[in-house]
Amino acid sequence: MKENNMIRIEKKLGDKELILETGKIAKKSDGAVLVQYGETIVLVTAVISPTFKEDQGFVPLTVDYRERAYAAGKIPGGFFKREGRPSDGEILSSRLIDRSIRPLFPKGFRNEVQVIATVLSASESNQPAILALIGASLALSISELPFIELIGGVRIGRIGEEFIINPRDDELEQSKLNLVVVGNKEGLIMVEGCADKLKEEVILEAFQRGHSYIKKAIEIEEEFISLIKKEKREFPLYEVEEELREKVIGFAQDKVEAIGKDWDKKKKEAELEKLKEEILEKFLCDYPEKESRFLDVLNELKKKRMRELIIKKGKRWDLRGIDEVRPISCEVGILPRVHGSGLFTRGGTQSLVVTTLGSSADEQRINGLHKGEVSKTFMFHYNFLPFSTGETWFLRGPGRREIGHGSLAEKALLPILPEGSSFPYTIRLVSDILESNGSSSMASVCGGSLSLMDAGVPISEPVAGVGIGLIKEGDKAIVLTDIQGLEDYLGDMDFKVAGTKEAITALQLDIKISGVNIEILEEALNKAKKARAFILEQMRMVIKESRPQVSDHAPRITTLSISFDKISNLIGPGGKVIKGIIKETGAQIDIDDVEGKVTVSSLSAEGGEKALAMIKGIIREPKVGEIYTGKVKRVTDFGAFVEITPGKDGLVHVSQLSDGFVKNVSDVVKVGDQITVKLIGIDELGRLSLSKKEVESES
Repeated sequence: MKENNMIRIEKKLGDKELILETGKIAKKSDGAVLVQYGETIVLVTAVISPTFKEDQGFVPLTVDYRERAYAAGKIPGGFFKREGRPSDGEILSSRLIDRSIRPLFPKGFRNEVQVIATVLSASESNQPAILALIGASLALSISELPFIELIGGVRIGRIGEEFIINPRDDELEQSKLNLVVVGNKEGLIMVEGCADKLKEEVILEAFQRGHSYIKKAIEIEEEFISLIKKEKREFPLYEVEEELREKVIGFAQDKVEAIGKDWDKKKKEAELEKLKEEILEKFLCDYPEKESRFLDVLNELKKKRMRELIIKKGKRWDLRGIDEVRPISCEVGILPRVHGSGLFTRGGTQSLVVTTLGSSADEQRINGLHKGEVSKTFMFHYNFLPFSTGETWFLRGPGRREIGHGSLAEKALLPILPEGSSFPYTIRLVSDILESNGSSSMASVCGGSLSLMDAGVPISEPVAGVGIGLIKEGDKAIVLTDIQGLEDYLGDMDFKVAGTKEAITALQLDIKISGVNIEILEEALNKAKKARAFILEQMRMVIKESRPQVSDHAPRITTLSISFDKISNLIGPGGKVIKGIIKETGAQIDIDDVEGKVTVSSLSAEGGEKALAMIKGIIREPKVGEIYTGKVKRVTDFGAFVEITPGKDGLVHVSQLSDGFVKNVSDVVKVGDQITVKLIGIDELGRLSLSKKEVESES
């Protein structure tokens, strides 16, 4: 359909119509596409700066995904009543799109590109990110860029034995799989998701189903693109001047190729550092301010040699075999005051993970696009520290990478955590990366399992993670186990796989070439499984299972259910009753008036038990004949009023105070006295009659 400059197509994809539209809004951008699926609509724009940033060391791409509260018919909370900084969910969606489209740009592209995806209408909160991904591919493709390859994406769930394509929110809550798959017509280029302990063959089938769907989506995209006649233009690409390149190669190539296959990593790096100084000394005078270009050429030679050693000699840069995992060291309980700690070291990567246990008051409250405020009882936070790579930079809040790695580790560990009904704690894990040389997120997963077990969290079984890489030259492809930083940076794939010994819990795939086929991914998953088994065995040698109880420094938490009509009794007028219990016992008490659940937490076991006993006394229906110990609250001429449970008083009539004659009540009891009484009657108004005399006569 074409009207003036507007182009719109509607094609069935799955169970709904996919609607693509351009030319109507945001016309000053270089590419703008409205993507609609059902009632969910996302506007994606792309703008390319005309300025060529020659000294930029990477593709200057920025991706921002934003959700408008109005998209779900809401007004933002807070004082200002407008959207603020992006949520973690928005940041993760931004990363998902960025990681999918960044490989589409050619090496040397240096014009700044900004892609903005804005959610305008949302019927399902899990769908907009997928539509934004498709929109980003199209917005770039209809711009002046001549080299962008079309990609597609899909979210896959699994309920029972059935795969669900682009599941609804309610389906996703029941699903044992939440997987986003991105690819082109040839293969997959990005995967991210989590699974509730699913086998490798199930994940592979999800990959295949996802790719079949992606190819159908790309056919619709191609039809849409064919209707748009936009002139393309050439963009300059950063390249080292040919004369300079030839001189550096002539000087350095033989020396790089002479790096022996049996030299250890330290010797190789020392030789390259020496060669770097020689290159600068030789060429810097004739080519001032060209240092970065010398180093680019040296880096290309290093990449070529590294890949050559793997492809031709089967030798990795650090002399490991293709499937060899770096040396592993595990420790637990290294921090005496925290609730649990684990130190996991694999080669040059080290993660310190600390567990903190809290009560329901420590839950994280999140405002979702549709679900309103939801609570999280498990959080994993990842910190990448500058000294981990021997560098310096200003410490700020967590960046997108840190949020992404923390989210991946959180997904990996979530399936092994106990149910809240049996372990009513809020759990926070923090991973501080102390050394980094590849797969620090997977080291965080391993350290997280160690830390949870040290904290006494009754996990079902430990989880480990490993990074799998790829070196592909022509028809030959070598899949590498446990890649280090160099093999990630100069390789073709970074595939992070986490799981138990037998099943997968989380995975993340980034490809730097034009897609990989299912056969390579199958090999990668199988190698990851063997590596996990090896790593888990190293962890088991340090701690086999969770400690039998939580740390003495952790709060003691107990939950009990109460009927809704008793909640007001527990709270009391103006909160008097519950405040009194808290003051007297030092315990923290949280009431869930939706589920009728009371949570009692206390650093002191004695305080927690006392608070629990007081609560049980309040919610327990008084029974005639039961004995209570209570406090005298008021003395009158006709008797004494005794609080047998918080907020619940009864009268000990003067005739029930003693076997003998009592002239003055105050001669027997005074305000504040603790006395033991028996409940002897409840009248039609619910008033309690107590007897001190009967208790004494029975004893």
